[in-house]
Amino acid sequence: MTHPEAGSPALVRHLRERSKRGENRVADQITLFTGSMKFVYIHAIWFSMWIALGVEDYPFGLLTMIVSLEAIFLSTFVMISQNRADEKRQVIADEAWRTVQEEEQQNERLLRLSSEILDLTKEIHAAGASATPTSRPGRIGQLS
Repeated sequence: MTHPEAGSPALVRHLRERSKRGENRVADQITLFTGSMKFVYIHAIWFSMWIALGVEDYPFGLLTMIVSLEAIFLSTFVMISQNRADEKRQVIADEAWRTVQEEEQQNERLLRLSSEILDLTKEIHAAGASATPTSRPGRIGQLS
């Protein structure tokens, strides 16, 4: 599963750090599997077989209890997944903020340099305009 922001160096570091813990790897794998159609198909087959084979009589108390426990755990994994997504968004936002700050500093330096260049250019033009030629070459054939 690839994300558009997966190329972000900050996110790559974050994911590398996260994957060092075994519980995070397990939670990621469970979330990945339970969010798939394969999970839905397995449950559809399981429930159909449970009822068709008559594992228990209606109202299916054991099946209800199993499914309820599963729902509790799955909702926990959904929350874990949301927390992980929030962490990733925060990492990306922090990196973007640092980048914006660096760009702002670069822009300020460029503005200062541009201003200095403008001042120097004005000085050069002023110096060139105020310089008077010591002698003007005469025109050919003109009497002085």
